Amino acid sequence: MTGSSNYPGPLPQRGGQLPQRGDQFPLRSGPLPQRGEPLPQRGEPLPQRGGQLSQPGGQLSQPGDPLPQRTSRTRRGGRHRSPHRLSVASDAPALVIAVPGTAAADQDRVADEIAAIASLSCPGVDVRVGYLGGDSPSLADCLADHQDDNHRPESQSGAGGLSSVVVPLLLSPLPDADTAMAQAVSQVQDQALLAKHLGPHPMVAEALHARLAEAGLARQLRSSGLSLSTASHGVLVLSGYGEAAARDAAVAAVFLASRLSVPTTAAAISDPASISAGVTRLRQAGAEYPAIAPCIIGPEVPRQDLQSLASRLGTPLAAPLGAHYAIGQMVAMRYGAALASLSLAG
Repeated sequence: MTGSSNYPGPLPQRGGQLPQRGDQFPLRSGPLPQRGEPLPQRGEPLPQRGGQLSQPGGQLSQPGDPLPQRTSRTRRGGRHRSPHRLSVASDAPALVIAVPGTAAADQDRVADEIAAIASLSCPGVDVRVGYLGGDSPSLADCLADHQDDNHRPESQSGAGGLSSVVVPLLLSPLPDADTAMAQAVSQVQDQALLAKHLGPHPMVAEALHARLAEAGLARQLRSSGLSLSTASHGVLVLSGYGEAAARDAAVAAVFLASRLSVPTTAAAISDPASISAGVTRLRQAGAEYPAIAPCIIGPEVPRQDLQSLASRLGTPLAAPLGAHYAIGQMVAMRYGAALASLSLAG
């Protein structure tokens, strides 16, 4: 009930009075404990390690000797540093890069730079460049010359008497170029082997991303690579001629989209309808100013065709893949895969 309490007795009172203003504080019964040793003062030498350090060679260091230095195990960087190094025999067949078109059309000497990159992945291998058109250096002459230089018994020849492995400088099959390469290889009988085309491969998307960054259409990360955004907010991956090239460009667009996280689609330079449809899809996805990323090495498509297309669409254009290090590495990988398939077949 209100105003009543069931407590049997009076509430307990405090046993003492609270301290009043002006009273003295109670004194400690004794002094506080002190540190046994004084702290080191500024200017005194730092204590030394009691033991001796082991130096290279098993010798013990003496007091005052410098500390051992850590040896670096990092790999030397460089523009053409290749982690895809093949181990091949000293009598390995030559690597012949088959380039569509003529040497005159390859004004930037893309094939020579790719050959230099591939040679770093194939140490000791004779790397040559042969063009499918023109007089010199043609693929047929390149194969014939190397065959004449390697007339030796089969027991002394690499890969069962094979003198050359031809690697097409094409991401995808191209009917006219493939026919010319097959005819050149057939002229040297069993002395040459035709390898597969370079694509499709995830490294193609890496090269596409790099070209976009070089054109200012993608930013680079400080750590090791390229960013996940582009200034254009959309990319049209443009393939070369042929249906196979269009299919492989679609695969590269998927890999590139996973790297950029922006709308990405593919179209073929030989199909204006696919280009219009691709630009429409990108703009419907919010990419008002898509960029063109040519999924082309270079010699197989005239540069003016790419420039006229970009001018007509009013979109920025990245450079072709060209002599990106990924292309040279894929050439070496196709060479190694051809040798491996030959060994398995044997």
